[in-house]
Amino acid sequence: MSQITVRYFAAASEAAGRDEEPWTPDGERTLDALRAHLGDRYGEPMRRVLRAGSFLVDGVVRRDGGEIEGVRVDVLPPFAGG
Repeated sequence: MSQITVRYFAAASEAAGRDEEPWTPDGERTLDALRAHLGDRYGEPMRRVLRAGSFLVDGVVRRDGGEIEGVRVDVLPPFAGG
């Protein structure tokens, strides 16, 4: 499996304790698999972010759990303001 760069912003960065890290999926290369991995690794603070936030996969906003075809996934919490 090829590696995906996962970048974290705002509350997601706080939950992960970092801004970026590589992720090499063990099996499925999906957003559902990434969600499960992040929830297991970082616990409830990250689960809260993932419930309300979204992903940006190579520049495209995604909230589904489907296939990751890109090489970069940004974890975005909900943002206030405009």
